[in-house]
Amino acid sequence: MDIGQRIREARKAKGLTLEALANQVDTDTGNLSRLERGKQGVSRELLSKIMAALDLTVTVADPSAGSGGFLLSAIEYLNSQQDSNVEDFIQKVGILRKYPLISWVTAGEWAESPDNFTPGQADEWLVSTENAGTHGFWLTVRGDSMTCAGNPSFPEGSHILVKPEADLISGKYYVAEMLDSGEKTFKQYVEDAGVKYLRPLNPAYRTMEINGNCRFIGRVIDTKMTGL
Repeated sequence: MDIGQRIREARKAKGLTLEALANQVDTDTGNLSRLERGKQGVSRELLSKIMAALDLTVTVADPSAGSGGFLLSAIEYLNSQQDSNVEDFIQKVGILRKYPLISWVTAGEWAESPDNFTPGQADEWLVSTENAGTHGFWLTVRGDSMTCAGNPSFPEGSHILVKPEADLISGKYYVAEMLDSGEKTFKQYVEDAGVKYLRPLNPAYRTMEINGNCRFIGRVIDTKMTGL
C-alpha cells in the first residue's frame, strides 16, 4: 500500500473531508488530493503534520546518527522500499539540490522561462534539501521589511529559496511583482474575510491590499542566514 492510499484510508476512517484535513495541516485540498492519488511527493514537514492529524506514527531519526538514520526509519514506517512515493519522499528530504542565486531584476523572467538563461548567468549556486522544482532559485533579501522580533524573520542579506508555480496559501511567504510599477517584493500573503493582502513582518511598514494588481512569482520555502 503506498503512502497516498494509507493517508486516504486513514482520513476517511476519521470522517475527515479533504478540506478539513487541509485546514488542520496548513495546506490546500489540491495538494492533498494529488498526494492521495500518488501524483505528488511530500516534504518531511507536511508528512509529519498529516501523520499527526490522522494518528499515524512516523519516526524520523537524526540523519547524522548513522548510515541509515532518517531514511531508514522513513522506509520502515512506510513499509515499502519499492514504492515510488517512498523514493520521491526520500529524494525530497535526503538529497541536497543546487539552485541558482539570481538578481531581483531577473527573478520574474527566470521563473517564467528559465531555459532562456544559462548556468553562467548565476554567480553562485546554493543547496537545499527542499524541493523547489526545476525552476527554483535563490534571492537575497533586500531591506528590513521582513525583519521582526519573532520567528520567522528574514533580515537583509539573508537568502530565500523561491518555488515558482506554487499554490497560494494564506499565511505563507511569497515573492510578487506589482503590475503597475514592475517592482518585485517579498511579503507574507494573507486572506482575511475575502480580502487579500501582502503583509510585511516589520510593523514599521504598511500592509498592502491587493486585487489583481500583482502577480505571484513563487513561494518562499527555505532560507539561509549569511554573515555568521
